[in-house]
Amino acid sequence: MEKRHYFNKINRTLSIGFGLVICVCLSNSSYAQIFTNKNYVKINPGDTERDIVKKAANVVPAARQLRWQQLELTAFIHFGINTFTNKEWGDGSEDPKIFNPKDLDARQWVKVCKEAGFKQIILTAKHHDGFCLWPSKYTEHSVKNSPWKEGKGDIVKETAEACKEFGIGFGIYLSPWDRNSKYFGSMEYNNYFINQLTELLTNYGQIDEVWFDGANGEGPSGKKQVYEYNRWYELIRKLQPKATIAVSGPDVRWVGTESGYGRETEWSVVPGDELKNEKIAENSQQKVEFAPRDMMANDLGSRAKIAKAQSLVWYPAEIDVSIRPGWFYHTSEDKDVKSPEKLMDIYYSSVGRNGVLLLNIPPDTRGLISDSDIKSLHGFKKQKDKVFAENLLVGAVVKGSSAKKAGVLFDGKDNTAWATKPADSTLVIDLKLSKPKQFDLLLLQENLRVGQRVEQFVLEYKDGSEWKEAVKGTTIGYKRLLRFAPVTASEVRLRVISSRLNPAIAEIGLYKQ
Repeated sequence: MEKRHYFNKINRTLSIGFGLVICVCLSNSSYAQIFTNKNYVKINPGDTERDIVKKAANVVPAARQLRWQQLELTAFIHFGINTFTNKEWGDGSEDPKIFNPKDLDARQWVKVCKEAGFKQIILTAKHHDGFCLWPSKYTEHSVKNSPWKEGKGDIVKETAEACKEFGIGFGIYLSPWDRNSKYFGSMEYNNYFINQLTELLTNYGQIDEVWFDGANGEGPSGKKQVYEYNRWYELIRKLQPKATIAVSGPDVRWVGTESGYGRETEWSVVPGDELKNEKIAENSQQKVEFAPRDMMANDLGSRAKIAKAQSLVWYPAEIDVSIRPGWFYHTSEDKDVKSPEKLMDIYYSSVGRNGVLLLNIPPDTRGLISDSDIKSLHGFKKQKDKVFAENLLVGAVVKGSSAKKAGVLFDGKDNTAWATKPADSTLVIDLKLSKPKQFDLLLLQENLRVGQRVEQFVLEYKDGSEWKEAVKGTTIGYKRLLRFAPVTASEVRLRVISSRLNPAIAEIGLYKQ
């Protein structure tokens, strides 16, 4: 997104960014708040490869991470002073008097997003320009000094209330970089940022996701800010314990591109922090570092990667992209809105690759999502519903079993799984249909409450007496969607070729696009 474009353009001006090291010192108590016993595990010096694989197989998401993964689709709402300057990046000198979205309707935003299948909204409460969409007590650069609603409005409040009304999640984006604040680049700014974060976490009901990027330019003093991440995390865990912290945070990481396309092999269990044991005195105030590294490499969690780790953490990928070329609304881009077909391709390549899709949908200067965006979103939802209307495997019989027992594989629940023996790291599920059917799309899910385990699989179909390959893949995770050339068959089988301990297949589906 524009934040990470910045890293590419002027990387040398940043003190922290995606793909670089994020080191945060945390006390024993705060570390326990950030990780649970199950979504983090330490690798001991004497652990064998088998020990490490077993540990990796048993790392599972925290409740907030699982809820986040099940959303599948989250909408990003980029809206602010940049909407009125026709810029992507403001410099903080903008006059609040130009901000006047006379027809603003947060209910329209939420309604449009929900009707398109999105289950959560993240609002840019403050972007890099420092302009606040709520009447912050700590700055004059906010809606309170704009003509909109005579300075009495609060967009964060209206959006939060609309999300609650329509029954979807609400999250906030708060830019760590503030180009308007006179404090930026000094120690005073840390308290300023905490004060604004506290306002957002206490005045608007439940916050489901808090989204930080790593942008950090120079302040008025010519210095960059030293961000106090540990204070942010501790405050969020205290005030909004159910909220996931993304993507400069311990719960969710950035996938590494802004294309909407995830990795073909996406592990949610990756090498996590380095424990500086030699610096930890027993019974002292323990300090550890949370330092996810190289989060943009193609291989993040293979056996080769985890074999060298000192710890493992559940750290899933969020995949962001805008429905338009830019992140804020520009009239000139009305003709460049992504088509329903493009959004479907992105869906297959994000949600269908063990990620959550964060799609930006920016309101215009009226304060409304534009007709061109709505039309594309409606088309996307219509196509998605049509494709997944019928799982062609429903009613199939697993070889040597009954239809009732096989039903667990296509009951629409991700908390059930096909039972396998603990010692089995391979699996064959042979499914017999009542008659030949044509299909070209495979859906697979693992029960993440058990862990992410499958390393390699293949779908085969029976052609006469011969088994032939339809499609193959590596990781599954929460959801895997694979397209292939149309096949007509009455018998198919899923072969899990390699798994970390016994696989837990929650869902399998075949569909016709």
